[in-house]
Amino acid sequence: MRALAIDQGTTSTRAFVVDESGIRPVHAVEHRQYYPHSGHVEHDPEELLSSIRACLDAAPDVDCVGIDNQGESCLAWDAHSKQAITPVIVWQDDRTANVCEQLQQQGFEPIVRERAGLPLDPYFSASKLGWILQHVSEAKELARLGRLRLGTTDAFFRDRLADNFATDPTTASRTSLMNLRTREWDPELCRIFGVPMEALPPIRPTSGCLGGLPNGAPLTASIVDQQAALFGHGARLPGHAKITFGTGAFALVLTDELQDGGMLLPTIAWAESGVEPMHALDGGVYAASSAVNWSRNLGLFDEWSQIDQFACEPAISRGLVFVPALAGLAAPHWDRSARGAWFGLGLDTTRIDMVQAVLEGIAFRVTEVLAEMEKRVAILAPISIDGGMSRNPWFCQFIADVLGRQISVSGEVELTALGCGQLAARGAGGELPYRPAARIIDPRPIPATWAETFRAAREAAQQFGRR
Repeated sequence: MRALAIDQGTTSTRAFVVDESGIRPVHAVEHRQYYPHSGHVEHDPEELLSSIRACLDAAPDVDCVGIDNQGESCLAWDAHSKQAITPVIVWQDDRTANVCEQLQQQGFEPIVRERAGLPLDPYFSASKLGWILQHVSEAKELARLGRLRLGTTDAFFRDRLADNFATDPTTASRTSLMNLRTREWDPELCRIFGVPMEALPPIRPTSGCLGGLPNGAPLTASIVDQQAALFGHGARLPGHAKITFGTGAFALVLTDELQDGGMLLPTIAWAESGVEPMHALDGGVYAASSAVNWSRNLGLFDEWSQIDQFACEPAISRGLVFVPALAGLAAPHWDRSARGAWFGLGLDTTRIDMVQAVLEGIAFRVTEVLAEMEKRVAILAPISIDGGMSRNPWFCQFIADVLGRQISVSGEVELTALGCGQLAARGAGGELPYRPAARIIDPRPIPATWAETFRAAREAAQQFGRR
């Protein structure tokens, strides 16, 4: 069996063929991000759709197709013309921070957490969809006419490409509108956020017969990118965990049942047709590779090889700390007011010292997420990592050191696409059991004071943001 996996991400759309021998790239299209106002992050929905079409056109004959999506990014469109009436409001967008704060002050956070499992945060789709109803006059008119469609990007793609207006439970679980226990849209949550439930797509299984695509192949899987990555890492048992270092860093661990996540996010891992869904706990760090790219744009380094190794001891051992709160702090703090900052700069601090501290700060933030996970789940060793930063040998060793755990670094960095393709094959009635080789990194002992030093810096960054 041969599957096409389309990874529709934050900065690009990429296609890969997955078969019994492995995974190989087919096509890639970069797309733009727009920043029309402070805190606003948008995509052009037609540009995203065009990039998926280009990937389908470039693909060889395949038996099935899977598409993974950004998760929380969302938009509105016309049910009759199927034309978007808004840009895609990207998961990084925080235009609704004041809305979430107001809902929190009105006492709605407990019911949102109890039903959706999520905190009140602009990261999730619900407040953005409600914002559309409040600020886009065409959306109000289409709602009056019964022609409004609201949803995450996957529902838009499926409506336009497969004539199948639907979403899946993994994506719906990222909206704050789905009840995790019933796996259906929750009327009370929709009322709280001002989202008309009749405009939302039906929730269907992650894999199975999801419609036909323009290239003639069936769509057989649709899933959030991080859940696809978890499947691609080979996670099948409770306690299996992975960390993907992409634009942000996202850790997921499988759980045996739906459970209270505390300051983490209980979510649906995948829900295959005719099978009980798998559950997971999710914890994200907003800025990972984006922080490294930001530091490069500042001129702190020129070539990636410059940060593969460092001549000096870790920056934190020399009193230099970076808190990567460039878009606020996600799990387990959920503090959008926090701001990125270096602490401990001196006249002898070099550019390379500063970027070394950036890498370390990302590792310490992920460690905070994993520490919260370990309070609820017995995490099995080793923890599997992937994404662009997993190509950096120094960073891989450092993350193992600060976690105090064995790390498995896959020889295949495209595990999101691999998991998407494997789920597509299962949705088509087949199996693609390919498992790429991986290397194990053992942790080295580090001073216990490092974690406390980072904690103090992170708290200072939070206090500064609240001023």
